[in-house]
Amino acid sequence: MKHDATILVTGADGFIGSHLTEALLTRGHRVRAMAQYNAFGTCGWLDAVAAAIPSDQRQRLDIIPGDVRDANCVRTAMRDCQIVFHLAALIGIPYSYHAPESYIDTNVKGTLNIVQAGRDLGVSRIVHTSTSEVYGSAQFVPITEQHPLQPQSPYSASKIAADHLALSYYHAFATPVTVCRPFNTFGPRQSTRAVIPTIITQIASGETRLRLGALTPTRDFNFVTDTVAGFIALADCDAALGRCVNLGTGYDISIGDTAALIAQMMDAKIEIEPEAQRIRPEASEVQRLCADATLAKQLTGWSPRFAGAPGFREALRLTIDWFTQPQNLRLYKPRDYGI
Repeated sequence: MKHDATILVTGADGFIGSHLTEALLTRGHRVRAMAQYNAFGTCGWLDAVAAAIPSDQRQRLDIIPGDVRDANCVRTAMRDCQIVFHLAALIGIPYSYHAPESYIDTNVKGTLNIVQAGRDLGVSRIVHTSTSEVYGSAQFVPITEQHPLQPQSPYSASKIAADHLALSYYHAFATPVTVCRPFNTFGPRQSTRAVIPTIITQIASGETRLRLGALTPTRDFNFVTDTVAGFIALADCDAALGRCVNLGTGYDISIGDTAALIAQMMDAKIEIEPEAQRIRPEASEVQRLCADATLAKQLTGWSPRFAGAPGFREALRLTIDWFTQPQNLRLYKPRDYGI
């Protein structure tokens, strides 16, 4: 990516989006960061990013309150941008059981607004964010991009639809779209809707009986800096246009074993108490996710720095260290279950 390019990041106020924004600023880019408008005037994790970065980077950051569901808002934010990273989405799987229409509005209509504006404005690249949840429970492992898509939740259905809509603009109108499909990302700033922050914050708050959901499903966990590096690599890769590309490590571990490893690393003795509200409907639970990221390496040279069991442990240490800092831990409500 050229250093003089203006880059739009939607969902920049969220977990991955804030890390991506930070990385782009560090690389010298000018970033237009779209954060969901709210009456409090807050910009999520962008507030922390803006406060911590050097002044020269702050001058290259333009925070725009908005909503991807509004076509005019999207078009205004995208004007004069050359590259768009589209991360804005509703991602909580349990909440998608309660409010499926909102997932269609945000994830599908929001994506339509992005690709339509991208087509009309002539942007040079759109990197659209997918999810490993579109694959459902693995029919074979490691999971390649040719794995069948299985909508096992309203969330995953909305993302499947958004992915195909984005790709349809590539095929129908030559809109330069790449679909980035990261497996389970974790790290500093993640919400406790995700399992790793849930485990860490409960232990850090002195809990010995952890309230979790299903323990047997396995996940391919990716540290956030690896996911961000994958996004940036795909934006630079012409050969990735019109394609879905997995980002993952090829190493999966069960939720139960993850909890045990975190407890060991935090010198805690724990018992796990299954909590009904944290357990998905049986046919909706994704039992195994394990990525084949060969295509990402072939196209871009990307590979995860935090790979395999040693890499996972190293990334967990960085994550634990961040969450256990008092100023960070008090931002969370470990005893509450947020869907």
